[in-house]
Amino acid sequence: MSCDCMSDVPLKLIYACSGAANTGLLADRVARGLMQIGLGKMTCLAAMGADHSGFIESAKAADENIVIDGCPIACGQRIFNNKGISFSHFKTTDFGVEKGKTKINEELVQDVQRQMASTLLGLQETV
Repeated sequence: MSCDCMSDVPLKLIYACSGAANTGLLADRVARGLMQIGLGKMTCLAAMGADHSGFIESAKAADENIVIDGCPIACGQRIFNNKGISFSHFKTTDFGVEKGKTKINEELVQDVQRQMASTLLGLQETV
């Protein structure tokens, strides 16, 4: 007898900008934090952009794709739009973070993570 033990657990995939700017660093750290608290499984945004079929099929099969971009250039958003795959979207600059200026520290990471988690859990409106 096969076990389909996890079939009722929604598959939520988290993709983060990990760009060179402070905002990409924040996106990456927040994504890792969201994964650690169980809000999804982090996977590779670069692989999506590079058209790796396994990653694209996983995104299509996911119950929710969560894309965290670092700045208004929104590379992750563009990747998902170009592929026609639905997603929830965040930009770290929408949380009062200035690209190239704001220092990324643990307090900021925790604050942004808490706000994103609240939105994802339906506890507050999208930023």
